[in-house]
Amino acid sequence: MKNIWKNVLGVALMAAIGSGAAIGTSTYLMNKNQRPVELASGVENTFKQPYRLTSYGSVAAENIDFTSAAESAIHGVVHIKATTNAQASADGGGQYIDPFEYFFGFGGRGGFQRPQPQPRVGAGSGVIISTDGYIITNNHVIDGADELEVTLNDNRKFPAKIIGTDPTTDIALIKVEATDLPTIPFGDSEKLKVGEWVLAVGNPFNLTSTVTAGIVSAKSRGNIGTGGRDRSKIESFIQTDAAVNPGNSGGALVNTRGELVGINTAIYSETGNFAGYSFAVPISIAGKVANDLKQYGAVQRAVLGVLIQDPQYVPDAEKEKVKVLEGAYVGGFAERSSAKEAGIEKGDVIVAVNGVKVKSSSALQEQISKYRPGDKVELTVNREGDTKKFTVELRNAQGSTKVVKGGDSAEVMGAAFKALSNDDKRKLGVSYGIEVTGLTSGKLKDAGIKKGFIIMIVNNQRISTPEDLEKIVENILQGRAEDQGLFIKGFYPNGRTKYYAIDLAE
Repeated sequence: MKNIWKNVLGVALMAAIGSGAAIGTSTYLMNKNQRPVELASGVENTFKQPYRLTSYGSVAAENIDFTSAAESAIHGVVHIKATTNAQASADGGGQYIDPFEYFFGFGGRGGFQRPQPQPRVGAGSGVIISTDGYIITNNHVIDGADELEVTLNDNRKFPAKIIGTDPTTDIALIKVEATDLPTIPFGDSEKLKVGEWVLAVGNPFNLTSTVTAGIVSAKSRGNIGTGGRDRSKIESFIQTDAAVNPGNSGGALVNTRGELVGINTAIYSETGNFAGYSFAVPISIAGKVANDLKQYGAVQRAVLGVLIQDPQYVPDAEKEKVKVLEGAYVGGFAERSSAKEAGIEKGDVIVAVNGVKVKSSSALQEQISKYRPGDKVELTVNREGDTKKFTVELRNAQGSTKVVKGGDSAEVMGAAFKALSNDDKRKLGVSYGIEVTGLTSGKLKDAGIKKGFIIMIVNNQRISTPEDLEKIVENILQGRAEDQGLFIKGFYPNGRTKYYAIDLAE
């Protein structure tokens, strides 16, 4: 199995699987005994959803009827068109002289307009999760878009705005101004069983309202390569064999009761099209992310402060201590670790969170991602064959339980910035950079930075706009970056080069 998944890592995984469709609640569910929507423990649902679900139970394969779930599902799925406007060229997109025209006299002598780049248009799917227009999709569907247009199943079109994004889980929340929309209620992805039937609803290849069926072929699947080398990525996918293709990204994975259990995100493929396996973000993760984005504008990400891996890949020198092969092996600790303070030790294997069994490191990520900083969880560990339990208060990446809100970067930095104009760049002899135009109390002033300082590079990234700096800071504050500080390089107009190090964890 190990060799098989090593090969999988070498194969192109197509994350941009396009426009998807969500699943609305089937009408027959309204006639059954109703009860409140149930979510995985630790996940709340603050979205307006009019329907209620029947009790969870097994259905014999020969009695499965996909028609009701499929019929209701297609009304809750939308097509998303994401348009990225063409960027102006560095010289402003003005006239230029073509050498052939100049020397051979083709046309006028005054030069001609450089061909203008055309806007780029991408397509994806989304799932309506509230009657007042909140829609969940993949971050990669809307990333970098200047305009979003949502088309409902009844062909109504609405402009959409971005409420928030989370590249760590590849989930985004957008909104249209509409009322009484059909929704897909959240289910409990943790109750899914391997072998259970599921439906994928989306708009592959711009074929609207497409429903495919398959079974859950694995759960808590991690290390499939979508995160590359970014260790901050959370990967704990539901793996299915339902056909998913370009156009399905952000669409719905639902069970046969019409409950939303996942957001289709990636496929395993050598060609770019479906080749047998697809992957969905569980709603236990996506639902919590969407709620955080709605309430705070940023994900409240809790961390244990541990370095983990699957027990079977433990270094040979440590293998004698490992008595179980399922769980998450603790190989070390972060600088600030609430788990270490609670009594967890290097070499422990975490096997359960609040009584929920953990079979792998990706499964541990999934469980912890349901909670917020300040929540307390009970960890069950296997320590050289002995079972022990510890209560851990979760914290954010900065080591506190403070709520992080969208836009907090400006407050933390305590400064105002402006991009350098072309005249500024010529005078200063640079091609990029931003100027500190004002300072209040905050990290920059505390570090000794003064008004007029030109910021060039932050954490080895060139800074051309204030948004470039804000994005770096937001990623750190929200736990999406390995660095916990800012390493700033720049200069003052008198030519003096300065370096500053700022610890955002303090």
